[in-house]
Amino acid sequence: MSLSRSPSPRRGGGWSSPGLTSPYDNVSGNASPRKTYGDTQTNGSLSGDNVTWAKAKARSEEVKGYPSFSTRNNGFFSRHARKISTSLPTFRMTGRKDFSDKERLGRGRWAQMGGSRTGRFLTYLGRTAWRLRLRLGIFLAFVLAIILFYVTPMHRAYRRASFLGGGSKFVVILAANQGGGVMEWKGAREWAIERDSVRNKKKYTKKWGYDLEIVDMSTKKRYAHEWRESWEKVDTIRNCMRKYPKAEWFWWLDLNTFIMEPSYPLQKHIFNDLLGNTYRDINVYNPLNISHPFQSSHLDLPARSANGDGHANSIDLIIPQDCGGFNLGSFFIHRSVWTDRLLDIWWDPVGYEQKHMEWEHKEQDAMEHLYINQPWIRPHTAFIPQRKINSFPMGACGENGEDSRIHYSERDRDFVVNMAGCEWGRDCWGEMYNYRELSNKLNRTPWEKFKDGISDRVKTLRGKKEEGTEGG
Repeated sequence: MSLSRSPSPRRGGGWSSPGLTSPYDNVSGNASPRKTYGDTQTNGSLSGDNVTWAKAKARSEEVKGYPSFSTRNNGFFSRHARKISTSLPTFRMTGRKDFSDKERLGRGRWAQMGGSRTGRFLTYLGRTAWRLRLRLGIFLAFVLAIILFYVTPMHRAYRRASFLGGGSKFVVILAANQGGGVMEWKGAREWAIERDSVRNKKKYTKKWGYDLEIVDMSTKKRYAHEWRESWEKVDTIRNCMRKYPKAEWFWWLDLNTFIMEPSYPLQKHIFNDLLGNTYRDINVYNPLNISHPFQSSHLDLPARSANGDGHANSIDLIIPQDCGGFNLGSFFIHRSVWTDRLLDIWWDPVGYEQKHMEWEHKEQDAMEHLYINQPWIRPHTAFIPQRKINSFPMGACGENGEDSRIHYSERDRDFVVNMAGCEWGRDCWGEMYNYRELSNKLNRTPWEKFKDGISDRVKTLRGKKEEGTEGG
């Protein structure tokens, strides 16, 4: 008889098994009779004494859930799984083709000597970067900070924040369109001056987070009295104080001014050391020969002192002086109770109604009059060297030649130049253009300097070549 496995040691082909042939289960030591696996009637013909291995195997397969009519390992995927897996591509990180040595250290890693040059170079870079990871991290953080604070607009928000850069505390007031369209027509030069001046102030205020107020100073019938039209500077300052309630300092600039050094912030240039950059004793530079200080005994101590109370927080007005006295083409005024009182007196009708023929410079002459005659003005007024915020070109105040206290110096990189009085016999547009080009030259980036150096060198060589050709 053909069996599926080795011949059975028993007659009839059956296997001797306690669970299949014995009517009693003596494996566990229990002597009580019970039905055996062979006594169960599955197909109605099996008994305990006639159980063969083939029948037991068939019963086991039925218990496991494989039906008699189904086939295993006959599906498409089952038959071809091995073929598919062997046909897939294999990847090796090294050039070694023999994988019999399973413990070789080079397996699964970049080959240092046996790989390509690119692999060795990348390995070297990776190891170097890992050794210098701390320094590289610091360097990348520094580069990221530069990108965030100098390339993106984030640096403007930082400079403008009152608790960081403090740019929101400053307002630049620019007088524009003087006399345009009513008293006289504005020509191409006047429009060019206004365009360059406005662009210059916009660039500066945007860089440092300041507010810019461009005031239309065109001559028009805005006020009831005809002479008040020329005194709107004071009225404009009061309107700006109402418009910017959080601002502290207001910087007035005439249209014919040009900021030569846009890299100078007002905080660092002046206000971080206000006492060091200003002086209260007018005797330091006194072109008007004003007697200072007052000597009346009824005045308080700050009014009789040449330097007031000596504190920076009591300074509310900062004025430069030129060869003729006070100059209001560029000055600072601070928001305070004292300032409100000053603007009220400064805007008094007595000034513009009765003194308009005597005071040629309007608010400027009125301010000089108040400083000379009102003791309460001096303790809160400070003067600043003219070249700090209001340098003149050689054509202004040039009767006595160049004055180091007044005229612009390229070597010292003065902050602002004011073409004051250029409309009286000088070329305003020519001066504005020259100083604009000089400012662009002085504030070039290193890359721009490199390009200009190459360009100048090429022009020099071409000039020498042309001279040699003409000489030959």
